[in-house]
Amino acid sequence: MSQNNIAPTFEVLHMEPQNTNSVLVVVGNDAVIFDAWGLASDWEKLLTARGLRLRAVYTTHGHADHFSATPELVEKYDVPWYLNHEDLDLLQWANGLLDFFEMPHIPARFREPVDVNAGTMEILPGVRVDVIETPGHSAGGVSYYFPDFGILLTGDTLFRDSIGRYDMPGGDMNALLQSVSKLYDMNLPDETYVVHGHGVDSTIAMLKSENPYFK
Repeated sequence: MSQNNIAPTFEVLHMEPQNTNSVLVVVGNDAVIFDAWGLASDWEKLLTARGLRLRAVYTTHGHADHFSATPELVEKYDVPWYLNHEDLDLLQWANGLLDFFEMPHIPARFREPVDVNAGTMEILPGVRVDVIETPGHSAGGVSYYFPDFGILLTGDTLFRDSIGRYDMPGGDMNALLQSVSKLYDMNLPDETYVVHGHGVDSTIAMLKSENPYFK
């Protein structure tokens, strides 16, 4: 059977220490990770146990709690890492945040991320994702929308009942509010499943009723 005929699976994972919502997308034996938080060794164990081939890692923005495992993973599996170029400067702040979580530092040298910008990509056979530029929490923040599967990944731009911080390097309150409005103006179906960078998941309908910023 062709992989084009295999339905993808989307799984929200909470790798230790539980903090960030990572998303594993699988088609057949091929997988990609969105926001690979945690230890690379834990991801390697998971991929091996499930017999999965990692094809790429995608990051919503350049804060270390969304990519801590990525530098080692992309090196081990020889795959690309996608991050908007506006957040490249944030990578230098990674180790300070990792110290807070008592996590190991990222390697001094690592594979340069591939720039990801607004547009449509096929991340796995039959799986299209729309990249939406949503700066504000960081200068290079992006959200990922899967139009064929009704799933939206917002990173830290938007939470179920609030918005992301804008007092960190690269943050901009006005840009963040504009990004939230951009997501609102997409008029996605109410049943669209929304995975946020942290906290509980929601739907577009929930955001409309519970989030005062989603307008």
